[in-house]
Amino acid sequence: MAEKRIDVMVTAFRDGFQSVYGGRVLTRDFIPAVEAAVDAGLLHLEAGGGARFQSLYFYCNEDAFEMMDAFRRAAGPRADLQTLARGINVVGLESQSSDIIRLHAKLFRKHGITTIRNFDALNNVDNLDFSGRCIVEEGLRHEICISMMGLPPGLSGAHTPGFYMKTLRDILDAGIPFHSLCLKDASGTSTPRNVHETVRQAKAMLPEGTTLVFHTHETAGTSIACYLAAIEGGADAIDLSLSPVSGGTCQPDVVAMWQALRDSDYTLDLDIKKVLEAERIFKDCMKEYFLPPEARRVEPVIPFSPMPGGAYTANTQMMRDNNVLDRFPEVISA
Repeated sequence: MAEKRIDVMVTAFRDGFQSVYGGRVLTRDFIPAVEAAVDAGLLHLEAGGGARFQSLYFYCNEDAFEMMDAFRRAAGPRADLQTLARGINVVGLESQSSDIIRLHAKLFRKHGITTIRNFDALNNVDNLDFSGRCIVEEGLRHEICISMMGLPPGLSGAHTPGFYMKTLRDILDAGIPFHSLCLKDASGTSTPRNVHETVRQAKAMLPEGTTLVFHTHETAGTSIACYLAAIEGGADAIDLSLSPVSGGTCQPDVVAMWQALRDSDYTLDLDIKKVLEAERIFKDCMKEYFLPPEARRVEPVIPFSPMPGGAYTANTQMMRDNNVLDRFPEVISA
């Protein structure tokens, strides 16, 4: 039997930067790594949005739209460049008016983006509706999300396969247009069993031919297990990163996942030697950047105090800036 090909989006240049460096990366420093990734056959790349929008203005003295233009030039015309939007917040830090929500989709298309992943952290489907329609009306691919997590021990009442299927049913009943569904676990705390069952049920409920993506983080140490569970449940695609921004608070490495799928019925269908060369170039690009030690390790307390990988180092970096990093255990406990 032929191996099933699992599609990959490389998150290194958005989620990787956000989850490891708090988003504080200058465009000129990483563009050679984008070119190397494309040369390695990695043509689906996360290219902005999320905190990689505001961090450019807050910390880098750069324009996020100029960054996206440079990214598109480096990636070439064939690459699928994807960004992350927060429902009616889009890339702002609070809810936006309808004209700004529509302008977000219009400007991101103008600056080379082809897919927007659209999520609401509390799975409020109303917050995904108008924003999703704007994405589609502007000619972009809309990847709608269901936000997942594992509840800390002792809590119940949500974040079960049944809870997620109700959210999916609400999305379908609302008639929101979308091209793919992402089951998005920002804290990496879902259990492999719940991931498998959620993917299996979602695949059965989705219109035939809809791509189902699973996203998680390695913060709690279970990302590979959850990706294997998602793939066995029927996921078509997963998110992976590249060293030096893989593992820990970010996604597992492309090479690690490639190894996990060896001798199985599934493949990433990549030239792994070219991927390793792209990682060598990427490491060289980032050699002058401070690599926070907490970004590179598994944190066992996270299942008890879920903290999204994309927020973890953003917080620790701000606490470093203000000389209060010693109080981070109190923050996690709270």
